Amino acid sequence: DRALFVRLRGWFTLDAPDRAVLLQAGIAAGFGAVFGTPFAGAVFALEVLTRGRLAYTALVPCLMAALIGDWTTAAWRIQHTAYPTISLTTLGGNRIALVLLAKVCAAAVLFGLASLLFTESMHRLGHTFKRVIALTWLRPVIGGVLIIGLTLLIGSRDYLGLGVTSTDPGAVTIVSSFHDGGALPWSWLLKFVFTAITLASGFKGGEVTPLFFIGAALGNVLAVLFHAPVELFAALGFVAVFAGATNTPLACTLMGLELFGVNAAIYIGVACFVAYVCSGHSSIYTAQRSAAATPALDVNGLRTDRETVRRK
Repeated sequence: DRALFVRLRGWFTLDAPDRAVLLQAGIAAGFGAVFGTPFAGAVFALEVLTRGRLAYTALVPCLMAALIGDWTTAAWRIQHTAYPTISLTTLGGNRIALVLLAKVCAAAVLFGLASLLFTESMHRLGHTFKRVIALTWLRPVIGGVLIIGLTLLIGSRDYLGLGVTSTDPGAVTIVSSFHDGGALPWSWLLKFVFTAITLASGFKGGEVTPLFFIGAALGNVLAVLFHAPVELFAALGFVAVFAGATNTPLACTLMGLELFGVNAAIYIGVACFVAYVCSGHSSIYTAQRSAAATPALDVNGLRTDRETVRRK
């Protein structure tokens, strides 16, 4: 009856802080399940909502959600893409090579600038589509025509879709970017253009994996330019470009460790944090807030003003 319905609704009604935790847990579960990186997924959910602040009140729910999401995909025997583990041989031993570290820092600056260029291009192109084309339904039509035209112009389908793998052995993919000659010097830029047009014209979703493609392909090119290990620089680009585009350097560092192993931990961490600093804090997620402009949260997840926080 109505009384029972009202009572049940009261039991399951969530206030604003609880809804925020539930949202973060959902993000963590999805990230952990899709990429097979539960620890990165948990931290990503804490980092991504507000730049410059980690919401530790949601730490345990996010970690459990990410782990359960990863276990669920494993239970269904869903296989994640296998990326090469960076070996000590690739790094030249277990000691930090200062020359290699300097090359990583230089590459990370370019990864960060690529992140900035991508986010700004996507947002500005999206505004241009909205300003020039008044009809909402016409924007994706024109965007689709542009993508088809570009595909015919370059004569390749390598830059359509996610681009993780391909049945064509000669195609440029994320996986191929980890090998010598696995990407063309302009592959990252073509994927950049294809993705920006697709998203700006109204097609939603699909930012994450294309950013991995852009980063890995750019890392492949920079490895040749800097005479550095291709596997390492593709891995660094994979996580660092995404770190800069989402302002989540800690989560992307953990992701790099989970995907590529701990041998390159120093290089992965440096690449992600330098790229984050050089990205200008622009984000592909327009709903992402800045900690400087957002009221703080107390230990119970309730908003407090800055004066209250200062006094505490």
